[in-house]
Amino acid sequence: MPFPSKYPPDLIDAVVQRVAEARQVRAYGAVTSVARQMNLDPRLVQKWITKASAPRPPEPGRQVPGTADPGETYLPPGLLHCRFCHQPMACVERHGPGQGYQCQQDCRPRPVDAAAIAHTVGRTILRHAAQLIPATGAPTLPHLAAVHAHRVLARVTVGANPTDITLTWRAAPRPVADQLDAKRVQRVATARNLALNDPLRARQLLHDSLTGVDPATAPAHPLHAEAAARLAELQLRLGHPTDAITWATYAHHATTHLHGPTHPRSLHALHLHATAHRRAGHHQRAYHLYRQLADHLSKIEGRQGPRTLAVHATIALVLHALGHCQAARTLLADTITTHRREHPGHPATARMTRHLSRIWRDCAAKGHQHHEDS
Repeated sequence: MPFPSKYPPDLIDAVVQRVAEARQVRAYGAVTSVARQMNLDPRLVQKWITKASAPRPPEPGRQVPGTADPGETYLPPGLLHCRFCHQPMACVERHGPGQGYQCQQDCRPRPVDAAAIAHTVGRTILRHAAQLIPATGAPTLPHLAAVHAHRVLARVTVGANPTDITLTWRAAPRPVADQLDAKRVQRVATARNLALNDPLRARQLLHDSLTGVDPATAPAHPLHAEAAARLAELQLRLGHPTDAITWATYAHHATTHLHGPTHPRSLHALHLHATAHRRAGHHQRAYHLYRQLADHLSKIEGRQGPRTLAVHATIALVLHALGHCQAARTLLADTITTHRREHPGHPATARMTRHLSRIWRDCAAKGHQHHEDS
């Protein structure tokens, strides 16, 4: 239903802004309070709030919010929080198109659409603080305005869906010097989309996004941790494990500091760290990292969980590389037996069996007797 013509757009914008400011003080009753102050019907004010936060219908030839886009960027890391568990939310892969935001405690049944949240926040910024967005000579799209959200917003809180959002505005906007962080966000987002088809270009973008960051001394930072993890993955894909170790080490330490050791991002970074050392031939270090990963997964998924067993199989291969062939064969055989019993028909069982056969052949070729095994 269209708004009554007697209410000018400036008044509507002012009411929406006052509600946003009132919500900074208290989470509930802001609409009713502002409506009473302005002598307006609370239902009408709620309609204005809903319309201000709802995504615009797509224009012909324009990208639909929420769908994948090569230049898609999302909110700066650490800004979005969950209304239910009050924890920061991180960008994760979804089963559907695009990415989503999930809280650290996994209190939601599924991630919230990241692109839709960026679109909603970006539209609000363009409505109320467009003068703070660096001019590019062309109309600024909402998802690009969202890259600068940390300059004008202290916190974004999302409820059950991407339009159920509360914005906490800063008393004073951050200086334009923070454009460096915005550029880093854009480079990481672009590299994420280029990684499969143009890994060299993606690697260069990630290097650029980490300019000035010393992985040996840099403090934990969510954006740097994500860029470092993606750069390490690309270095491994391109056959440079030694280069990958530096950034994988930083990503592991940073994500553990930011999210705790058992968060999915921390576990992924730990696996990446172990893999980098294994590929570089640092088997002793890899062994200890894989053992650490197996311990975390055992507590989360159980000792019979598929990921736990997969890590045990990898530990067996590392033991073999270290020369502990008998221990490797025993561990791998036990892992295969458990995996076959707990996950019948899973293709990983066949892969583990092939690895065990290879270890036996290698021992036979080298004439190992294994009278002793340390």
